[in-house]
Amino acid sequence: MLTLYITRHGETKWNVQSRMQGWADSALTPSGIVAATQLGKRMQNIPIDTVYCSTSGRTIHTAQLIIGERDIPLFQKEDLREINVGEWQGMLSIDIERDYAEQLKTYYERPSQYKSASGENFHILKERILRAVEEIASAHPDGHVLIVTHGVVKKCLINHFSGADLDLLWDPPFIHGTSLTVLEVDTNRRELTMIGDMSHAEEAKGTAKVQ
Repeated sequence: MLTLYITRHGETKWNVQSRMQGWADSALTPSGIVAATQLGKRMQNIPIDTVYCSTSGRTIHTAQLIIGERDIPLFQKEDLREINVGEWQGMLSIDIERDYAEQLKTYYERPSQYKSASGENFHILKERILRAVEEIASAHPDGHVLIVTHGVVKKCLINHFSGADLDLLWDPPFIHGTSLTVLEVDTNRRELTMIGDMSHAEEAKGTAKVQ
């Protein structure tokens, strides 16, 4: 059996600013660095074989902090990137709410119908991240693998493996930075055994709608 430990990157400067990131990027904050380090300490006795992360700097840095001094291979995988929100990338939430009110409402209330002029919809996102998970599972039929990815990616994975409708994507729990979700993968079984756990952190931080 393969155990996948799935986490979101630590808090970033744009998270604090309520600025949409998507495929754009910003550096981890001191709090994000501390939380990632705390998660690394929590996981130090788990025999992680391999770590995968997206190609974004914030996930690479988070993965490196979790690995710490351990000799664990780290691979970047493009399919683990955050949803591409197109023209929203780099914008403040308040400006998106003002300029794209109806589109933003669909994004949160009817994800299955959301369309982006220059980015991705949730169906495309779901297809590529599930492909990434199956590729990782194929390469590692057993053992322990860490995946460092993004908030919306984690929400989509939880939504899918919980068997929920896509329009329930934003139902609780909120996915805090460095929260830990565990997915057990066997021949004919994909089961979530932990979702969004933050017991390693001194204080759970996050902005409810900015991923």
